[in-house]
Amino acid sequence: MRLDKFLKVSRLIKRRTVAKDVSDQGRIWINGREAKASSTVKPGDELVIRFGQKSVTVRVERIAETTRKEEANQMYTILKEETHSE
Repeated sequence: MRLDKFLKVSRLIKRRTVAKDVSDQGRIWINGREAKASSTVKPGDELVIRFGQKSVTVRVERIAETTRKEEANQMYTILKEETHSE
């Protein structure tokens, strides 16, 4: 599944266009490599997402084309959350 779609379906980022913009700005890494919106995400991948002063590291648990709001958090596991002071 494309990275931008995964971020939207899993509700890590609310809109696919925002997910595309964030990934194209170089603020998302998959398994230590910078990712673009079209990058492929699969179960077991580790994503690092930078939201301003905060970084979130998640592991992809499963892929689903659609999901309900209550089930969206089952698509990933949060491994680490960090705040950055600049």
